[in-house]
Amino acid sequence: MCVWGRGLAAWLVALAAVAGCATTHPASSIAGPARSIDRACAPVAASDAWVECALTHMTLRDKVAQMVWPQLYGDYVSADAPEWRRLTGLVREQHVGGVIMSVGSPLEIAAKLNALQRMSDLPLLVSADLEAGAGFRARGGYFLPNAIDLGGAVVFPPEMALGASGDTALAWAQGRATASEGRAIGITIDFAPVLDVNNNPANPVINTRSFGEIPESVANMGVAYLHGIEAGGMIATGKHFPGHGDTGVNSHLALPVVDASRARLDTVELVPFRAAIDAGVGAIMTFHGAMPALDSTGVPGTLSAPVLTGLLRDQLHFNGLIVTDAMDMRGVLDLFGTPEAMKRAVAAGADVLLMPADVLHAIDAVVQGVQEGRYDEKRIDQSVRRILTLKRQLGLPEVRLVDLDSARATVDDSAHQALAALVAERSMTLVKDSLGQVPLGRLNHGARVLSVTYAHRTDLGAGVTFDAELRRTFPSMRGEFVSADDAAPDFWRLLAVADSADVVIVSSYLAAGSTVANLSAPRGFVEFVEELVHRGAHPVMVSLGNPYLLQQVTDVSAYLVAWSGAPVSQRAAARALLGLAPIGGRLPISIPPVARVGDGLVRAVLPASTSSAR
Repeated sequence: MCVWGRGLAAWLVALAAVAGCATTHPASSIAGPARSIDRACAPVAASDAWVECALTHMTLRDKVAQMVWPQLYGDYVSADAPEWRRLTGLVREQHVGGVIMSVGSPLEIAAKLNALQRMSDLPLLVSADLEAGAGFRARGGYFLPNAIDLGGAVVFPPEMALGASGDTALAWAQGRATASEGRAIGITIDFAPVLDVNNNPANPVINTRSFGEIPESVANMGVAYLHGIEAGGMIATGKHFPGHGDTGVNSHLALPVVDASRARLDTVELVPFRAAIDAGVGAIMTFHGAMPALDSTGVPGTLSAPVLTGLLRDQLHFNGLIVTDAMDMRGVLDLFGTPEAMKRAVAAGADVLLMPADVLHAIDAVVQGVQEGRYDEKRIDQSVRRILTLKRQLGLPEVRLVDLDSARATVDDSAHQALAALVAERSMTLVKDSLGQVPLGRLNHGARVLSVTYAHRTDLGAGVTFDAELRRTFPSMRGEFVSADDAAPDFWRLLAVADSADVVIVSSYLAAGSTVANLSAPRGFVEFVEELVHRGAHPVMVSLGNPYLLQQVTDVSAYLVAWSGAPVSQRAAARALLGLAPIGGRLPISIPPVARVGDGLVRAVLPASTSSAR
């Protein structure tokens, strides 16, 4: 028996006995339960009868637990850490049917998922937002204070970069590579592609996550992308139904309302979803926003029976898995609170309740809904059958673990890296170049170049790859970082430096995100760019985040859209500016009143004799 005392003496005694205590926790955390359902249904694991066998062995609470999926991180935790004990309790005792994986390093994610799969009675479905490749979630981050990149899975440019390339073959290939890397570390459902038509420049949360603003183009790209995901052995998910593109409100922070007519919804928002359903998409994620044209009560789509059952099931004939967006978001919680939101989502037709803040209370609430007569157990059975059917289709009853040694042969594969670089290169979009400044590679090798990076302080990678690539051509280049979190940056110092520069490059990494309420750049930054223009510095503006930034800095003479701050996009942007790679991307969005859909200047690679690059 292990007794952990207090004080140094007790700690030393405990340390001497550490072998006995340490072996207890890992064994109990990994060995798992007797797996009664798994064992009972093992004889039919390879047949469709497995679904009904598993269903008949479940209590009502077990069935409901299959529908409630908690979030977990791919971080290292010890076997007796509170978070690990919480997770193991949800799997062993509550019998949750799946999880959503957040951020972490690839092998830690795989190891943690293997441990949870071993202890689960039935195999778990593992989902993740892999919108920009498996590296969108599965990367090791940066080691501080040195800011060492710890690597991980491949990060691709966002969907709007694919839209700028106009190449559905690239979309398919990116989906295929993403699924290949995701499956290698134990993820089975990709919450992608985003099928929202981003026709609102003020949208603070979708933005470059969308393929663009033309419904047919979004549909074509989305179908190609989801087919690639499926070819890689993963379930694709179209989101956010019926459409999150025409909103100026972030559903993580409040309830958006889309005041569009049903006719407009049919010809814009619903076009990509119809195409995806016709293409056989396996899952659809819901929108935490209200659409009065579809449901006059004003409730968000996630909680609306007219939206999920009436429209999605009955009219569009979708028979796959309906997954709610995260149930800890204000778009659903502010109106009803957790218990009522859970009941309403199930009554509306949702199959999976994703990421409730309190998993146990969420399960209790859904069970209570049956007891109250809000819906019956047959309604629960419908959802559980869909969940179990996906597990069977993925072969999880037979093989639920991944080989950690084999993951290295797939994750961050050089072919996937090359594909990401190609997508980034093909997406570079030169919207303006009125003075013919691009490519910069025509400048003298010793030109005085100032590169100003504008980003949030937590964006440790902002400008690093971009500036390193520029220095290969301009060794004396001066790089400056300005924090977007600083209320009063010293822009006057930078203006003085710019006065003696031959060329000034200003790169913005401000981007949409779950915590962003307004995408507009701070007034101080805009005034800095305007003053550069006024002084005749002719700044070259590069957007590595929000492409609509041009609306605030319309007087810049050169404006390149690189779509994201991912290292692969930073490198592509620098090479495009230097004339080391061609520029040929076309805007999949309009930037009113400056640019229209399809705009984009073409630039060829500089001849070796012209370029100053070495």
